Amino acid sequence: MALRPGRVHALIGENGAGKSTTMKIMAGYQPPSSGTVHVDGRETAFASLGEAEALGISLIHQEFNLAEQLTAEQNIFLGQELKRGLLLDKRAMRARTRELLDRLDCRVPADRVVSQMSNSDKQMVEIAKALLRDTRVLIMDEPTAVLTKSETAVLMRQVRALRDKGTAVLFTSHKLDEVREIADDLTIMRDGAVVFSGPAEGMDERAMATAMVGREMSDLFPAKTGRFGDMALEVRGLTVPGFAEDISFTLRRGEILGIAGLIGSGRTETFEGLCGLRPATGEVRIKGQPVTIRHPWEALDLGMCYLTEDRKTRGLLLQKGMRENLTLQALHSFARGLIDKGAEETALTRAIAEFDIRGSRAVRVGNLSGGNQQKLLFAKTMLSSPEIVIIDEPTRGIDIGTKQQMYGFIRGLADQGRAIVVISSEMQEVIGLADRVLVMRQGRIAGEVQGASLTEDAIVQLAMGVGQRAPVLETAQ
Repeated sequence: MALRPGRVHALIGENGAGKSTTMKIMAGYQPPSSGTVHVDGRETAFASLGEAEALGISLIHQEFNLAEQLTAEQNIFLGQELKRGLLLDKRAMRARTRELLDRLDCRVPADRVVSQMSNSDKQMVEIAKALLRDTRVLIMDEPTAVLTKSETAVLMRQVRALRDKGTAVLFTSHKLDEVREIADDLTIMRDGAVVFSGPAEGMDERAMATAMVGREMSDLFPAKTGRFGDMALEVRGLTVPGFAEDISFTLRRGEILGIAGLIGSGRTETFEGLCGLRPATGEVRIKGQPVTIRHPWEALDLGMCYLTEDRKTRGLLLQKGMRENLTLQALHSFARGLIDKGAEETALTRAIAEFDIRGSRAVRVGNLSGGNQQKLLFAKTMLSSPEIVIIDEPTRGIDIGTKQQMYGFIRGLADQGRAIVVISSEMQEVIGLADRVLVMRQGRIAGEVQGASLTEDAIVQLAMGVGQRAPVLETAQ
């Protein structure tokens, strides 16, 4: 593949296709085992990332590589501080920081601490760091994975500005609509090999997806059966101080309830409160019986579990293997004084087959692809056989093929009679999966949509406060 000045080049593929390795080779993080890298037509072998940076090649990782307690200015100049004699030239660094941030149309103060910034501002600080090093080739790994829609729009505007000034930009994304919108050139990888590399023009999302997975993509979402059973969960007047107030809803066996709303609407915090992860008040009934939940273990004992949106810091132990992660939540089932590792291995074998988890059994979970990490987290959650499953951002940061698998897993659980809640920022995901959707706004339920009314426009209007439609609360029969 070739990157050219003044062009945006998208690199896409399923998790595990080899995208990250390719980018690391380009940026000097690891040497290739064969093949060559050419810069300005000359063959180059990078001994370190420093050598790549000296030639104007910078890589921005998916997880921000910033010192959270330092300011924007301090992060941008970290390791490259300007000096006047023996002292730091703070005035010059402040002026240069402001110049770089202005170039990116970023209004964050140079002396603001990174921990107090939005994700989009952090992304701009990362780009400013790269610009300070006279970057000619900017490589960005999943730059929009943690950004809101409005933050993504800001980033895309800046990427276009960099392109127009002659920078070669390479980025990866699982959001094919973004790729179609901004990419001039496109490389698609599958199983460690390039299957397409050329102009992006004329490649629609379906063609991209087909090339990525190696087969024609059928309907992304499984069919909805509309067959529901008894009442599984009733919530009335749930309040999570500071985040949600007077939340009421019902959920039946076999039903998938979608939760939509803007970032900051209280979606995640509401269900963390319901599962005992945050202090909460209100009335909760499971199978018609009143229950009190103050701790996640109490929720689990009642057959209700929460699958976190943040698999890397709250869902998995990245330094441990698949076996230890899989059984952690149900460890009491594998221990009689000592842990029965044989039983754990049997459970892992079953989970690998059931959820199509790929990768060596011995590998550290942190080295698995995002899609396989998500499948493992899903398998871990289901090992305790919960009846009520709350899934927060089920497909964040995973590829289109794995998304289709996850949707199949979720619909399969509902078809087995489990009651499912799906919290998602992806509008099409909520619409395609859910039988019914509650829309949250400013910590309250703004309304409910279902059936023919379940459209993107209806959800957006409720999320923005245009029109109010209260949900209809059923009573257990």
